[in-house]
Amino acid sequence: MKAGFLEKLIERLGRIGPEEVQNYFLRLAQEKGFFETVFNAIQEGIIVTDSKGRITYLNDAACGLFGLEAVDAIGKRLDERIRGLDWEGLTKSGGPVSHDMEIFYPQNRFINFYIVPLVIEPREAAVVATPLRGVGEETGHPPSRVFGGTSRPVATSAAEQVGHVMILRDITKSRRTAQQTIDSERLNALTLLAAGVAHEIGNPLNSLHIHLQLMERSVQKLDDGAKAELQQSIDVARSEVNRLDSIVTQFLRAVRPSQPQLRPENVNTIVEEAVRFFTPEIQDRDIVVEQELRSDLPLLQLDRDQMKQAFYNVIKNSLEAMQRHGTLRIRTDLDDTHVLVRFVDTGSGMSAANLSRVFEPYFTTKPAGTGLGLLIVRRIVREHGGELSIESSQGKGLTLTIRLPYIDKRIRMLEAGEARDQRSEVRSQ
Repeated sequence: MKAGFLEKLIERLGRIGPEEVQNYFLRLAQEKGFFETVFNAIQEGIIVTDSKGRITYLNDAACGLFGLEAVDAIGKRLDERIRGLDWEGLTKSGGPVSHDMEIFYPQNRFINFYIVPLVIEPREAAVVATPLRGVGEETGHPPSRVFGGTSRPVATSAAEQVGHVMILRDITKSRRTAQQTIDSERLNALTLLAAGVAHEIGNPLNSLHIHLQLMERSVQKLDDGAKAELQQSIDVARSEVNRLDSIVTQFLRAVRPSQPQLRPENVNTIVEEAVRFFTPEIQDRDIVVEQELRSDLPLLQLDRDQMKQAFYNVIKNSLEAMQRHGTLRIRTDLDDTHVLVRFVDTGSGMSAANLSRVFEPYFTTKPAGTGLGLLIVRRIVREHGGELSIESSQGKGLTLTIRLPYIDKRIRMLEAGEARDQRSEVRSQ
């Protein structure tokens, strides 16, 4: 659109003849289509609202970010289309606002909202509607409203806020990169702490075990009445020592770097062994475990013990979430680059807020949980070059998917020219 086109059009409204109106409408339609094409080509989302927060325009990128259809969204309040958006709070300041928000539909993303008030600046004088016959049209004076054959300028009105413009940026990658950095620093700190824990707690625990054994030998020499009472106390002490030892072991396993001992393994066999370990608990709680294990999976380079530990933790979490009479479905599958192991339970699920914290050390929703189980699973999967994802909603169960690569990502295809150069270097040697 040429600079000043609308300004000139507004100034000429009082002098436009009927035959010119159609041409101007065609010109405006062309310019509107041009701008829509430009805005739809922009990767950032753009949303325009009126003064009441109703959507008047949104581009394709904005529709994609929130899973909206432009036809259905136009005319609706923005906070009705985007759940969890505090529209009143974001716009009450009257100035530009930058706000980050996590959304979970249609994908889990972090979006930055940059919101700017849309203000119409006042003109020097009001636009002439229809000048009276006999009054000069090209006098060079400002437009006037005419009353009774005389004219006078109309007073300037104050600036009016007519809505808001929002620019939306997907900052998921930068947020997750920052979160990974924070997680790495946190694990480094925990690793240093683990060394101290292993030294300061491990040795006293061993000493307690030895002295409990000595006490138990001494108790055997007492009469039956005193023997039973002291044996009960020893059993309680040993149980608590074992529990503390288990907590320390889990903590060290979660944070201590350990190089996987990779060998060709069958994932289905490891899944079956992990399930078999829980057979008594599964039968006691009347839980149904459905296994759909694909038979043509390739062998993977895995550390058998570590991967069994990962599956063990996932199954244990599912059983505890379902309590009784639930169903756990375990399925293995294959895509172009990964073997997939999916665990789907019918437990209580997780809220969006809790789901975003499941990998934080010591975060747990269980009364007796340690908050380290999924942290261990993620560490093991990552050390195998794999990926871990969790989907859940409150009251609707949880789906955890582990993706393990069967193609070594370190292998890189060489271009023909690069391969020839390498062969030349070998011959020259």
